[in-house]
Amino acid sequence: MRVMGLDPGLRAMGWGVIDVSGSRLSHVANGVCKTSTGDLGSRLVSLFDQLSEIWATYAPETAAVEQTFVNKDGAGTLKLGQARGIAMLVPARAGVAVGEYAPNAVKKAVVGVGHADKRQVEHMVRMQLPGIEIAGPDAADALAIAICHAHLAESAQRMQRVVG
Repeated sequence: MRVMGLDPGLRAMGWGVIDVSGSRLSHVANGVCKTSTGDLGSRLVSLFDQLSEIWATYAPETAAVEQTFVNKDGAGTLKLGQARGIAMLVPARAGVAVGEYAPNAVKKAVVGVGHADKRQVEHMVRMQLPGIEIAGPDAADALAIAICHAHLAESAQRMQRVVG
């Protein structure tokens, strides 16, 4: 199974692709879609175009996105939500369901604790995907989201075999 993890952001949207075979994870690619300053519409189009190209290149079978948490800056949260919409739209147009995970759930799945910092997350991504070159913190977060989705999807499949 090929999984794409997406860490939405208006200036920088991290992405990471992994292959999953049973409990074995292997790195395929990672990077960051960046937008320049400009009006919101052109930045969203840029994210959509970049992510669509990446999607076509790596053809993931499933995807996962980090959920947006509401912070004190309402306008910032709304803008992040629009970038998150792009992150969900590209897979949805390909007919792929998108998993959604709270930041604490991702950290718990990858690090073992829900309040890990970015360095701990990146370290554990490197441990689970040895030899990887990570394109930056946003890409590390996206890979963590993909790993979280892979672990939870594998658990769901095992449960289905037991129940079904």
